[in-house]
Amino acid sequence: MTFIISMSCFSSVCFFTLSKIADNNFSECKKFLNNVPPDFTAPAGVSVVAICHCFWDDNDEQIHLYATLYSTTWKIPVYSAYVFGSPNIRKCDTWYIESQLDGDPEPCMRPKGYGTEIGKNQAVNKDYHEKGYDKGHLYPVLQTSNHLSMLATSTLTNAALQKSTFNHNAWLRHEKAVIEDLKFCDKVAYVVTGVVPDTKVKINNNRVTVSKYYWRATCCLKGGQYTGKGYYGPNEQDKLQEFYKVKSPISIFSAQISLKLNREHERLS
Repeated sequence: MTFIISMSCFSSVCFFTLSKIADNNFSECKKFLNNVPPDFTAPAGVSVVAICHCFWDDNDEQIHLYATLYSTTWKIPVYSAYVFGSPNIRKCDTWYIESQLDGDPEPCMRPKGYGTEIGKNQAVNKDYHEKGYDKGHLYPVLQTSNHLSMLATSTLTNAALQKSTFNHNAWLRHEKAVIEDLKFCDKVAYVVTGVVPDTKVKINNNRVTVSKYYWRATCCLKGGQYTGKGYYGPNEQDKLQEFYKVKSPISIFSAQISLKLNREHERLS
């Protein structure tokens, strides 16, 4: 079962908030976060790095396409943040890596790495040769609106281990429902999608951590008022709180926003 959390945003700034991580300012791609980066504290012993995903254009300028907080310990993303786009562009099956995470000086994503350490701090294609798991996009192809953004979603730092049945059924229906909701926004819609890892389950010789939950938060202007929604599945909310070690319910948006939540339940089947 997934829980949908709806709320009205009484501030012009909407963002996901838990707590703070040092040096996590996403200076080159704050526009995907309405200029307010998500705040997140990783558990003790877990390393994370902020990534502004980019390609080179015809003028040798970097084009930044979305933002990800990636765990080099779990080798999956904590979350990806992007500006909603629709209709979608047709999917390409080329997968990229962020080779700079493993010492390559190239700042933008590549189809493959060029150093002996590639894969030390991130998942690579061979890590996904495990029956029953897909490369689950956090920033989905369905919600891109141009060719470069479509290509950029297929970097392994934007993917987490996702059960095939969940990916192709309940989560896919959810992604399509989000499109129907956000296409009626007055202006730009902001989306943050993340995972909670199951730290007890790893594949490929304990290299890559399996995802326990997928969640998504959205925020946009509708009818002159900012509105935010939160979604997660497939497990229970109290477990999400327990994992992040907080005493009160997870707050998806700024503390300035009303905490009166209207919860609706949608069964995933």
